[in-house]
Amino acid sequence: MTARVDVVFPCLDEAQALPWILDRLPDGHRAIVVDNGSTDGSAEVARRHGATVVHEPRRGFGSAAHAGLLAATAPVVAFCDADGSFDPEHLVLVSGPVLEGAADLVLGRRIPERGSWPVHARIANRALAGLIRLRTGLALRDLGPMRAADRLALLGLDLQDRRSGYPLEQVLRARADDWRIREVDVPYRPRVGRSKVTGTLRGTLTAVSDMSRLLAEQHDRAGAAR
Repeated sequence: MTARVDVVFPCLDEAQALPWILDRLPDGHRAIVVDNGSTDGSAEVARRHGATVVHEPRRGFGSAAHAGLLAATAPVVAFCDADGSFDPEHLVLVSGPVLEGAADLVLGRRIPERGSWPVHARIANRALAGLIRLRTGLALRDLGPMRAADRLALLGLDLQDRRSGYPLEQVLRARADDWRIREVDVPYRPRVGRSKVTGTLRGTLTAVSDMSRLLAEQHDRAGAAR
């Protein structure tokens, strides 16, 4: 079956989670695992389970996510964490409206199960969502990492961030181009292994710093245009 959706999985040492994830992809969805310097054999595990593997030596979530976007060929591209915190069966919730032409960008709003989302990360996400609403007018409650959009349109956004700000830059540039942006609820599970971002205070602070910088730049551009 020809893939209608390429799913980009930025990956850094996720060998434990990958088999479960890759075995649960919905029909019509193809996995692109972007290995961002793993030392646990993640790339080999991904290949054994049928994924296309891309190697991106430049560290950073944005570097891995964008490398996956450049490697994609399907009409729609989705993004999903590779740590088991999302059930890939729910990808249809975010890719479906894009495939149907009902939305241009769909974000999965995380509905957390017990123990899946550390308090410090949840507080930081809530604060960032509030700033996004204030600065853009978008009624978003979460900057969800599970998302989907048209591949060619995403390439046209010319995204530049290669760190933790990449998901936010997608939203800000899509909003500036008047995309139809929707949010859908998706369950959020405890991840497999230890998180490199939300599971640590340092990782969370780095993500907040990257995203706050992008919001400030967007605010400055808007002010200069008035």
